[in-house]
Amino acid sequence: MLKHGAIRQGIPRCARSYLSRRLYASVTDLEAYPKPGERIHGFTLREIKHVPELHLTALRLEHDKTGAEYLHVARDDKNNVFAINFKTNPTDRTGLPHILEHVTLCGSEKYPVRDPFFKMMPRSLANFMNAFTSSDYTSYPFATTNLQDYRNLSSVYMDATLHPLLKRSDFLQEGWRLGPEDPRGPPTEDNIKFKGVVYNEMKGQMSDASYLFYIRFREHLIPSLHNSGGDPEFMTQLTHDRLVDFSRKNYHPSNAKIFSYGSLSLAEQLQYVDKTISKFEKGTPDLEIKMPISFSHGPLSFEVPGPVDTMQPSDRQFKSSVSWMGCLSSDIVETFCVSIMMSLLMNGYGSPLYQGLIESGLGTNFSPNSGYDGSTRVGVFSIGLDGMKADDIVGLKQSIQGILRDKAHEAFQPNKIEGYMHQLELSLKHKTANFGMGLLEKTLPGWFNGVNPMDALAWNEIIDAFKQQMKEENYLERLVRKYLLNDNCMQFTMSPSESYGVTLDIREEERRKTILDTIKKTASSPEAAIAELGQQELQLVEEQERAQDKNLDTLPSLSVSDIAREKERKPRYHLKIGDVDCMWRETETNGITYFQAKYLFKNLPNELRLLVPLFADSLLRLGTETMSVGDLEAEILLKTGGITVSSFAAPDPWSLDKCKEGLLIDGYALDRNVPAMFDLIRTLLLDVDFTRPGAVAAIRELLESKASGALDAVAESGHHFAITSASAALTERGRIQDQLSGLSQMESTARILDAARRDPQTLEHVIQALRTIQSIAVANSADLSVRVVCEPGSVKNNRDLIERFLAQLPQGQVSFRNPALSDTVPGSSFSRRTFFDLPFQVSYTGTCLQTVPYHSPDKAPLTVLGQLLVHNFLHPEVREKGGAYGASASASPISGLFTLSSYRDPNPRTSLSVFKRAGLYARDKDWSSRELEESKLSIFQGIDAPRSVSSEASKEFMYGITEDMDQEMRKRLLGVTKEAVQAVAQKYLVELSSDLMSVCVLGEKKDWVERDPDRWQVKTLKMSVEG
Repeated sequence: MLKHGAIRQGIPRCARSYLSRRLYASVTDLEAYPKPGERIHGFTLREIKHVPELHLTALRLEHDKTGAEYLHVARDDKNNVFAINFKTNPTDRTGLPHILEHVTLCGSEKYPVRDPFFKMMPRSLANFMNAFTSSDYTSYPFATTNLQDYRNLSSVYMDATLHPLLKRSDFLQEGWRLGPEDPRGPPTEDNIKFKGVVYNEMKGQMSDASYLFYIRFREHLIPSLHNSGGDPEFMTQLTHDRLVDFSRKNYHPSNAKIFSYGSLSLAEQLQYVDKTISKFEKGTPDLEIKMPISFSHGPLSFEVPGPVDTMQPSDRQFKSSVSWMGCLSSDIVETFCVSIMMSLLMNGYGSPLYQGLIESGLGTNFSPNSGYDGSTRVGVFSIGLDGMKADDIVGLKQSIQGILRDKAHEAFQPNKIEGYMHQLELSLKHKTANFGMGLLEKTLPGWFNGVNPMDALAWNEIIDAFKQQMKEENYLERLVRKYLLNDNCMQFTMSPSESYGVTLDIREEERRKTILDTIKKTASSPEAAIAELGQQELQLVEEQERAQDKNLDTLPSLSVSDIAREKERKPRYHLKIGDVDCMWRETETNGITYFQAKYLFKNLPNELRLLVPLFADSLLRLGTETMSVGDLEAEILLKTGGITVSSFAAPDPWSLDKCKEGLLIDGYALDRNVPAMFDLIRTLLLDVDFTRPGAVAAIRELLESKASGALDAVAESGHHFAITSASAALTERGRIQDQLSGLSQMESTARILDAARRDPQTLEHVIQALRTIQSIAVANSADLSVRVVCEPGSVKNNRDLIERFLAQLPQGQVSFRNPALSDTVPGSSFSRRTFFDLPFQVSYTGTCLQTVPYHSPDKAPLTVLGQLLVHNFLHPEVREKGGAYGASASASPISGLFTLSSYRDPNPRTSLSVFKRAGLYARDKDWSSRELEESKLSIFQGIDAPRSVSSEASKEFMYGITEDMDQEMRKRLLGVTKEAVQAVAQKYLVELSSDLMSVCVLGEKKDWVERDPDRWQVKTLKMSVEG
């Protein structure tokens, strides 16, 4: 690559024949790169390594002037990745690194644009573009297959991080401020509230009890490594000046680790990076690595309060874990060995720790920190439980160590270890679309904690070293004794507090008054202080509006002409085996066969549908007459890459009223193991024994596990739950989806579990219903179809195996009749306006409008309209002015729903009013050609994003959308005009009948809910659900 750069400068003719050969060499060819010690565009190559098993060559370089570290991973992959990363040890709990991450992306010297990060999203074809704050570093990564896009985004990211504007107004918007709820209304002392995007994000994050447990655990484990995300209780201590100082010190090339990946020209990229960072003088990097407290005087014990989980009984509200120190993360082999050890001990229903701690009833789920964490300088083992009783906390360590002494050897059977080795072999062959991003995420934690990233890439060397260690007698048992069977440990417990949420509200109000009093003292009068806060809020709004389109011409951009007019085809064909339709996709798969089966249910009663997810979970939990669940898990690990059974509800591309539901069965295996894969799938579908001893206990345990952490799942993805709940009031597919994976599913779980806790015999009826589902779950009939992705040479053998598999299934159509089952269940008839009163500090909203199915000509302009609203209306109104962490609008790719939503939203009522104005805004705006182009670019980011080989042809398989239909949609999307956008805005957002609209809000019920003239149906989500 160095010599490639020399061509452009002119070189002797005698060298050109050599260079032309190098141009056609693989990007992983060592001969294409300089030798260690040689210089290239301001960098010195320190180390180079070819890793054939990962099909890559890695180069570790150092910038000569600034000392910036650079890791390039060359791989024949057009999905190129770039990231600039900085060490950002937090100095306190104000969330300084997190807020800085946000403010950094609000404008730079070269790109003085309001939010260039968000403005670049619709100007790019990147399939990944983000920034994230980890515990001790901050990363700014992106991925794109377009080389010009790569150059554009590199420029924006480098200037944003190294030359940020860091304006005070951006700090106020993204971090925190005091201001009136209504920016344009009169400010009063009572309506002055805390605001800020990150402030509200973290209020939402801290509503997630799992996150709260984990972050409080980390604060006690490594007290000097404060919560980088920020705690709202301390966030209001942060000043703009401190943020600027932190940026100047830490966002410097000398403190940076830069990463690139893919088939891009390394020489070109280094040339650009060198030109950018050579403007800086060498600084002092932050080399401090924060260490955990010593456990040498253990056992240590800490306890903190936390919120009550309304999905758990009052006597099972405790979370607790026990932790031990591991090895140095720089010891790559030992880290790998103890990770395998913990996986064998904890993963799966048949593992010793699962059976001893959860199946025994000591807890309902593993705690959020459970496992081996090798991301810090010293690794940490943690084993803990959710849903514990108070009396069991003190004996947790003894219980864990007793299980390890008595049962650990059972986890280390040769076939189970071979299963994990087989998984590693498969992972090397499994072709994924996001390999580069995955590599970045795995590399960064260790890199910032003293691990040479080149060592971590030596995959075969690590595995060979593990195999060598395993030749020693009882090697894994000795690791258990070395690390876990001692008192040098720390127990961390979160106890329930009924007043937890109220206490947070009281403290927030006290902080508000204290800060307000301080402001009053510095103002000419208390009234003047309030007026100044109101004026500040108004100025912020005016700046947001004024700067919305300012300097946009400075940003680089792709254009619609960069989007391919023709869809890349992935040929597939159909063959019938009896009545079963088989779709085949022949392609290079590295010797893996991917299999998917879809079985349709017809006229399924609601009561059974609500149990289908539990049925799918139970197939991998119960075992058969001849195989225990542990035996089944071991065989699946040893012979496949995994088998999953799940429910689905697929919309119809041609109709608003139709949908399909049923079971999906997925599995993949090396070609040599495909026969075993089909045998295992057949066993799971037909032979799982719901009548075996212990089945009732196992089903209850699954229900307890589903209920445990259910509220945390809602807090993490509340906008999705709100949309699903709202859609249940509009369409059959929405109702089905809500019953399968939405709040209705959670309500059903709560009801069943509550009944079982009162009377365990009620689970016998559940078992009977599960057996009924098993009897109709699959059959060799026209309701079954399959999709296979494999090598051309494997087709004949796979077809023979499928024929044999189908012959073993029940034959013909399955009829189901059971008039005894009731059809009256939660979620079967939702109100058009539903408010779920949940213990969250922020809210989530979802609005659904029923529009047109996929095949309609209006689908394309509706899709474009969604992106136009996100970038031009919702982002400034709901995020920038309203303070929500996120807002979205989209036309569903397949179904007929158009949705608007907000995420971690402090002002849901305001957001809903913004949604109501969206139609008039879109209809009346004179959309520019540039805005239309940006919307189309945003859409094609997803459409043309790289796909894993395993998913090829899945869209046609699931929905019946052929490549010709996709090509027609592509043509329609590229041809959308502003007139078409305005027309669908008028038709579907302005004129749409109220019968075709529905709204759902999740969050703490406020006074406005009762005062709203449009009545809300208020619901709760808790263990004892009222009728």
